[in-house]
Amino acid sequence: MMMWNNFEFTHPQFLWLLLIVPLLAVRYFLMRKKESATLTLSSTRSFKPTILSRLKPMLNIFRLLAISALIVALARPRNVSVSSRINSNKGIDIVMAIDVSASMLAKDLKPNRLEALKVVAIDFVNKRPNDRIGIVVYAGESFTQTPITSDKRIVKNTIRKIKWGQMDGGTAIGMGLGSAVNRLKESKAKSKVIILLTDGVNNTGFVDPKTATELAKGLGIKTYTIGIGTNGTAPFPVAKDMSGKLIFQDAKVEIDEELLKYIAQETGGKYFRATDNSKLKAIYAEINKLEKTEIEEYKYYNYDEKYRSLVLLAGLLLMIEMLLRFTVYRSFI
Repeated sequence: MMMWNNFEFTHPQFLWLLLIVPLLAVRYFLMRKKESATLTLSSTRSFKPTILSRLKPMLNIFRLLAISALIVALARPRNVSVSSRINSNKGIDIVMAIDVSASMLAKDLKPNRLEALKVVAIDFVNKRPNDRIGIVVYAGESFTQTPITSDKRIVKNTIRKIKWGQMDGGTAIGMGLGSAVNRLKESKAKSKVIILLTDGVNNTGFVDPKTATELAKGLGIKTYTIGIGTNGTAPFPVAKDMSGKLIFQDAKVEIDEELLKYIAQETGGKYFRATDNSKLKAIYAEINKLEKTEIEEYKYYNYDEKYRSLVLLAGLLLMIEMLLRFTVYRSFI
């Protein structure tokens, strides 16, 4: 079955030759009329035309069709199918280091910082189909939630299931960064990136953030840092009531922007501040643009030539025309 959107002529200029076909048709018609003898009779009852004489013009039609088929064959009609193979060996390995301390439940982002981040992070993963991604979570300690993988389904499920309260309290930025570096140190990817997000200051952990920064720098790991939280005050969780429901109270937002800027600058990354949902989304969109994956795409073209069947058709028509002309219609010539 011929798909017209995949159909083409290799030499379409030959199609202009089809203009001679109607000229030949006129010529055959005039020649036939000129060659016809005129005889005046009182009655033509005994000279009724036979079926063969009526069909004789078909000889010229066969010849015209054969010429048309040969002209179209010269234009080389063909179907083209294109298949492609993508080589993503030049992709990027990315580790997202996410702060899951209790302060991530603050409601300055809607419905809270952690849930807002999860929505944006999943969208970011969807836009990185050719990269491997891993997830590290940290609070007072850190651990790898998902090792670097190309399976985006696993990564997105991990992000959806992230919640606070699974680790000691506090914010160990150095440990979060260190765990992310550890995930990437054996990576063979052309580019290695950490996206570290926090809403506080480094107040615990046994890994100094600047030491972890030096490790990242030495391994060529670029780090983008994000401080999440509004300017001024925000409703933070401070306790639980008798039913276990969190109690919120306004408190000052404190983010160690100086440290986050230092980490980004030393590793060749960039620091961002997300004060609301839209800015958080815009930050991840910008990182997505900054970190372009080099994709090698190989295209394979398969050509299904159609001219052969047209040449065969033309030959068949000419053979029929010549056979009829020199056998059945020989006495008519």
